Amino acid sequence: MADTPAGPLVPDRLRATAPKLRFWLAVVSGALAAFGQAPFSLQVIAVLGLAGGFVLGASADSLRRALWLGWAFGTGYFAVALNWIVEPFLVDIARHGWMAPFALILLSGGLALFWGAAFGLAHRLGPTPARFALAWVLALSLAELARGYVLTGFPWALIGHIWIDSAGVQLAAFIGPNGLTLLTLALVAGVATLLMQTRRTAWVLAAPLPFLALGALGQSMVPLAQDDARGPIVRLIQPNAPQDQKWDPKHVQTFYRRQLAFTGEAASTPPDLIVWPESAIPWRLNQASEALAQMAKAANGVPVIVGLQRRDGLLAFNALAVIDPDGTATHVYDKHHLVPFGEYIPFGDFAKRFGIRSFAAQDGFGFTPGPGPQVLDLGPLGTALPLICYEAIFPQNITGAAARPDYLLHLTNDAWFGEVSGPYQHLAQARLRAVEQGLPMVRVANTGISAVIDPWGRITASIPLGEAGWIDEALPAARPPTLYSRTGDLPVTALIALGLLVLLTLAMRNRH
Repeated sequence: MADTPAGPLVPDRLRATAPKLRFWLAVVSGALAAFGQAPFSLQVIAVLGLAGGFVLGASADSLRRALWLGWAFGTGYFAVALNWIVEPFLVDIARHGWMAPFALILLSGGLALFWGAAFGLAHRLGPTPARFALAWVLALSLAELARGYVLTGFPWALIGHIWIDSAGVQLAAFIGPNGLTLLTLALVAGVATLLMQTRRTAWVLAAPLPFLALGALGQSMVPLAQDDARGPIVRLIQPNAPQDQKWDPKHVQTFYRRQLAFTGEAASTPPDLIVWPESAIPWRLNQASEALAQMAKAANGVPVIVGLQRRDGLLAFNALAVIDPDGTATHVYDKHHLVPFGEYIPFGDFAKRFGIRSFAAQDGFGFTPGPGPQVLDLGPLGTALPLICYEAIFPQNITGAAARPDYLLHLTNDAWFGEVSGPYQHLAQARLRAVEQGLPMVRVANTGISAVIDPWGRITASIPLGEAGWIDEALPAARPPTLYSRTGDLPVTALIALGLLVLLTLAMRNRH
């Protein structure tokens, strides 16, 4: 116990608790922290869970136990936050159902390795309460940052995402999602350290104040009324095709005809642009001339953007195309950030031995990535940056574009994510992209939730999950470029690196 970092910080009763019990307390704390994510958005529960993880990390009396506690904390968190990951395997349950529990276990345990390493690093760098608190904040922030980049990245359910349904999310326009994570952990560790050291009732009562201040600061950035300046009227088409029926020959015409009917619906003010979701039709672009002509006819002179697949020789692409009134594809964008195991198989030959390759698109051969972020010039309709499916969870897919667009265009098929948490989390992250960039977003999802989102992340119009329908909505005006849209994650990364370098220097001096 003498080697416990931040020893005075941790109550004697907790330090005397059996390691196995602390392990399971870490799992539970992580699970509680996950309830800050959509659709729950219980920030108070999440903060308490994070505080529990912090105190348990401080109780570790060896590097090995710190690593285990961090891993347990992360496993509990990701098992709850990413429970939707089983849904794609249940679409064809006879072929892939057996993979579902392994997918959840492996993904949760694998991502938790980042958190385990963070707890271990904090243990090494934090011999005093203050230094442990700082090390824990910086190390866990670094782990979350790395999670968005390592092995193509998977920044789903970042800690900072707990603020998406609160006014505090507006700070993302300045510091981005990783800055929100850093700020959240700093508030949690700072308040917890203060409470554990003083243990005074007055401080306990004052503990919520920093979080309330965060919300008040965010709220002050949001205009009280919608901007009167509006862009083109966009029609969102949501066919609501369940994934197990979507490509069934008995049903494909039903969903296709439904989208044609929604496209041709009359309105008092005709739309300027019509958008169908990802993989909206079963025909590849080079085989879809008849379908494109039918779409153009139904649109009655209005351009249509549609998600579909296309081939170029032996290469297949998950794409979208802009269809003009003549039924011609004038612009094409190929998705460049593909989903591992869903759209391509990493380590293909190895995975094939376990039958995993069969799960990928194109009968297991997968898609080819496109060249990268692209801005489409749609003439009088402005410029749009397209994002297909989970490309919207990566801020770098927007900041990496050559020019700033007028709006973001997100086509997705969230039927893969079920109806519990996945679609809501995907929508929440799309809203965060709008806040970060100060740009409105048109989001069209096969089964929902389709929405028009303003530059403050507010939904101005939407179609609920699991319903077929269409809506017309004028596109909100963009804000001026945000600080985050100019700098990306560079300032937060530099701050984390500098802080850890200082702590490492101090730790090395102590050893000498």
